Amino acid sequence: MVHGLDNVGTASEAVSAKADAAGFERFMAPVNYIVTLVASLALVVASFVLTYSVASRYFFHFSTDWQDEFSVFLIVGAVFMSAAAVQARRGHVAIEAVSAMLSPHANRIRLFFVDVATLLFCAYFSWKSWTLLHEAIVEGYRTGSTWQPPLWIPYSLMTCGMVLLSIQVALQVANHIARWRASK
Repeated sequence: MVHGLDNVGTASEAVSAKADAAGFERFMAPVNYIVTLVASLALVVASFVLTYSVASRYFFHFSTDWQDEFSVFLIVGAVFMSAAAVQARRGHVAIEAVSAMLSPHANRIRLFFVDVATLLFCAYFSWKSWTLLHEAIVEGYRTGSTWQPPLWIPYSLMTCGMVLLSIQVALQVANHIARWRASK
């Protein structure tokens, strides 16, 4: 399927762990790969659990309190943990209409400022996630369901995912700066 904006690419601007062989990027690439595999497995498991939940409710009239929360934990973990891997490829949703109107130099400047703003947001979100995780552990927070799993489980996945995303965006900002220094 061909879309009108398929030719507009940020892939050339994407930060590649192989192209920019900095030490920390070489560390992040396999971490992102492993996290992506685990997140994919979590989504498959969540789909099987939800399918089992629907079938057991319909055919056997079983109570399925744990399946919904378990699946939500898996999906939340998969989304947050894989965010850095998606960002490494610049795979998040972007509005390409603006980049198509800008010169390559102006687009690099735009990407830099977007990355800085993203880094600030992700760093703040990471910090708040740490405080939420700490509070859940210290206070012993649990969900309100009859299953009552501890809330530190999804909060820890959210925190780790946001920290990885912050590191990935910080690497991209550092690469912008390194490229500008190298071009001078």
